[in-house]
Amino acid sequence: MSTQHRTVDQALAREFGLTADEYGTLLTIMGRTPSFTELGIFSVMWSEHCSYKSSRVWLKTLPTTAPWVIHGPGENAGVVDIGQGLAAIFKMESHNHPSFIEPYQGAATGVGGILRDVFTMGARPVANLNALRFGSPENPNTRRIVDGVVRGVGGYGNCVGVPTVGGEINFHSSYDGNPLVNAMTVGVARQDRIFLSAAAGVGNPVVYVGSKTGRDGIHGATMASAEFDEDAQAKRPTVQVGDPFVEKLLIEACLELMATDAIVAIQDMGAAGLTSSSVEMAGKGGVGIDLDLDSVPQRERGMTAYEMMLSESQERMLIVIRPDRTEQARAIFDKWELDFAVIGHLTDTGRIVVRHQGRVEADIPLAPLADEAPLYRRPTAPRPALAPLGPVHDPVGIEQALVTLIGCPDVASRAWVWNQYDSTVGGLTVRRPGAADAAVVKVENTELGLALTTDCTPRYVAADARLGGAQAVVEAWRNLTAVGARPLAITDNLNFGNPEKPDVMGQFADAITGMGEACRALDFPVVSGNVSLYNETRAPDGSTVSILPTPAIGGLGVLENAAQAIGIGLRPDQFLVLLGKTEGALGQSLWLREIHGREEGAPPPLDLAAERRNGDFVRAEILGGSVSACHDLSDGGLLVGIAEMAMAGGVGIRLDVPQSGISPHAYWFGEDQGRYLLCVPDPDGVIERARRAGIEARLLGETGGDGLTLPSGATISLARLRTAHHAFFPALMDR
Repeated sequence: MSTQHRTVDQALAREFGLTADEYGTLLTIMGRTPSFTELGIFSVMWSEHCSYKSSRVWLKTLPTTAPWVIHGPGENAGVVDIGQGLAAIFKMESHNHPSFIEPYQGAATGVGGILRDVFTMGARPVANLNALRFGSPENPNTRRIVDGVVRGVGGYGNCVGVPTVGGEINFHSSYDGNPLVNAMTVGVARQDRIFLSAAAGVGNPVVYVGSKTGRDGIHGATMASAEFDEDAQAKRPTVQVGDPFVEKLLIEACLELMATDAIVAIQDMGAAGLTSSSVEMAGKGGVGIDLDLDSVPQRERGMTAYEMMLSESQERMLIVIRPDRTEQARAIFDKWELDFAVIGHLTDTGRIVVRHQGRVEADIPLAPLADEAPLYRRPTAPRPALAPLGPVHDPVGIEQALVTLIGCPDVASRAWVWNQYDSTVGGLTVRRPGAADAAVVKVENTELGLALTTDCTPRYVAADARLGGAQAVVEAWRNLTAVGARPLAITDNLNFGNPEKPDVMGQFADAITGMGEACRALDFPVVSGNVSLYNETRAPDGSTVSILPTPAIGGLGVLENAAQAIGIGLRPDQFLVLLGKTEGALGQSLWLREIHGREEGAPPPLDLAAERRNGDFVRAEILGGSVSACHDLSDGGLLVGIAEMAMAGGVGIRLDVPQSGISPHAYWFGEDQGRYLLCVPDPDGVIERARRAGIEARLLGETGGDGLTLPSGATISLARLRTAHHAFFPALMDR
């Protein structure tokens, strides 16, 4: 960088993202003015992206333990027991800011980074998911970003040979200048072969493996910890460039090495690259680390110590190896044609020492670098409670509303997206995208199945962050339950605006509170995650616009037999039963937004005890063989859910439903929580068992035919519904 010959002072520290107080703490720790490289190390390690300085106090309130949790937050990914001596290892992370600047590479390297978080712990990746948020479809920039992000996700995942099996997509104007790209990876490992990151063994060699280091991604972590300005394209050099074919080689080489006893500790080079991996490994292990950057494989000439320490070049790992296994390890990486270089060793000094061309470029005590990292309890501003919506008239009728909702951006078919992803590579995908409420992947050489989902309803969180945070967790739990899986744990990606604004910090704190309440009620702990703040766009007039608060939840569940997983498609000559209470909640509903153009009112209330009771009942019915298809109810309400089941199964239904005093549009399109649709051959048995369990259940109608017949007698053909359902993405992308 052109600044590397500048004098290190408070002004330069501010450019690097450090406040005056933080720079003062740095000076106290060092006892002198830091070198340029030392300032760079502090700036990335104390960035919001790496230190969680605004969020740590709240994250610590989340439940993270359960008998089946093997490793919770603090490692590269969460680890849960799935039985038979196996573990699922999974995590979700964001690549939001890079994906606005350079959509293809931003999304692609987001996928690559989360893959490394999982296989660095010894797991073979078995599935990718993603949670994507884009700006208004009317914004001329949205099409470009959608195109680049989807191609990036598919291009990387397809090439590396890991199926992309699920995800979610929303559109809203708040994401116009700051899309969200949250990537999730799930892997499977033996419980006795899980690898951790804490370095150990003074004198042990520190080995760099993978791709060569370049100048891409320098200061990517600090870029991800700040708002954009109107010239975001000037930040293109901070976006990493990925190579999925190298990633595939790196996966195979690492897993082959992991089959030996050579590895003491291993860490991927993610945000902040060599800096974060070396600092975290040595810090966790309570040892020191001495690095000689002359030995770092480089693809560009004349790189400085600063550039090498902060580069976020992709497909790289740092490994502490037993000295007597170094040549064995080298042979493995040579076979896979990957760089392998001993670039340092562990010491007993408790310091990181960085040498380059005969000079000490950095000499920093590790303990205070972590222990004295900034920690803020930022002011929070409470948001006033929203009044109930009140009566709303129906201006279009049930039939037209259904056609409108089934084709709106948040409900329309995602086939244009899914068809660019290889969802079946590896041959273990049991339930593909769109076929079920959660994806299901069989665990190789077993009967086990993993159920996977990502969920969040940002408009609920914006209206009531505590309730919206809880609802995001609950919806993930329902989606896993709806395929028959036992929910085990979640990962999260907490996407919010500027934490220095009390209203944004209040949203964050409330959302965490709601998430924690739901996790405890459902025995659904948080085992890993990521926080992405400063998701705002600075307009030319200097104002900023925050995204909708988006605490995306990645859920994982297990089935003892993957063959028992069910989808959403209706079967002919069966019956549809609605389980759960319906009161016609239209506040913050899609019907209100799409039909009236209003985003108003309180979101639908949650009853966590009822959610647990209803979900446990549904799961037992599925595993008992009483249910042929199941769909939880969320966006769009009851009639949208029925239409989705009919289209998925190619089977219509004749509905005959008493309204029970609720207006028809509220009954059909209200988004009351805790509800499931069950396609069953014996409705009387299911309804009676539900009654005995204290759960409201009612028969909706009998399946058959090629359309939805409403109680009024009007019939909407499946062909008409499909035409409306599939129109949005082709129309958006053909503009």
